Amino acid sequence: MRILVFGHNGQVARCLQEEAGGDLIALGRDAADLMQDGAAQSAITAHEPDVVINAAAYTAVDKAEEETGAAAQLNATAPGEMAHAAKAIGAQFLHLSTDYVFDGKSEPPYAEADTANPLNVYGRTKHTGEQAVLSACPQAIIIRTSWVFSEFGDNFVKTMLRLGAERDSLQVVADQTGGPTPARDIAKMLLAIAAKKHRGAPGDGLYHYQGAPTINWADFAGKIFDYAGLSTAITPIATTQYPTPAIRPLKTHLNCGKIERDFGVPMPDWRVRLRQIIDTLSQK
Repeated sequence: MRILVFGHNGQVARCLQEEAGGDLIALGRDAADLMQDGAAQSAITAHEPDVVINAAAYTAVDKAEEETGAAAQLNATAPGEMAHAAKAIGAQFLHLSTDYVFDGKSEPPYAEADTANPLNVYGRTKHTGEQAVLSACPQAIIIRTSWVFSEFGDNFVKTMLRLGAERDSLQVVADQTGGPTPARDIAKMLLAIAAKKHRGAPGDGLYHYQGAPTINWADFAGKIFDYAGLSTAITPIATTQYPTPAIRPLKTHLNCGKIERDFGVPMPDWRVRLRQIIDTLSQK
């Protein structure tokens, strides 16, 4: 099974490369500049993969409010092109999306069929990308996930570890709740679904995959400090006390029952992977 991954240095892409082994090619910007129309199609045509995974995205949520064109190109136009090209050669296409397609106002966890209502440019471009993918390739699989973290790149866990080592106290938002999701578990999930689809398993369309249990940012920071042995004090604050260019949804709990029913993939316990990541980073 030949797998082509868009994204090379991102969190999920790095984990995919470590977990897959075998016949996987991960393309960075130097090999496929997704800001250029036609780059994704050319790469897919050239490599002739059995599976295409899009782990590339414009993820700078606040910068997207100004760089709307770049966000739209990477999050909407390029994924639509990938889906079209993958369908043309008969390849399975898997695409990562986000909980930020929702407005965070639902009490029950969001199901795949719930109406999207993104509050910021990032969420809107990701939702447009979902529509472009399914329009070009109805057999595609789109996985919405959230609060991704790993030992790679920039993420909340690594930021808290750095700040916790530098400061005695921190203010952290406490009224935004969601599910931290380890990038390595996302990678394992993508590879498991790709293998099952390659063997002819049914299932397509939208899926949710999120770490459990749900938690707010302040309490998540507290867990990070506990596991790392840091004594940094946390002062919980409201979102209104920490204004950002992009509006964040306050509650993005995702119902992940469909992905477990269709592919046997349960929600990962992020606490297990968090301990492993902190151990790995401490050894470095």
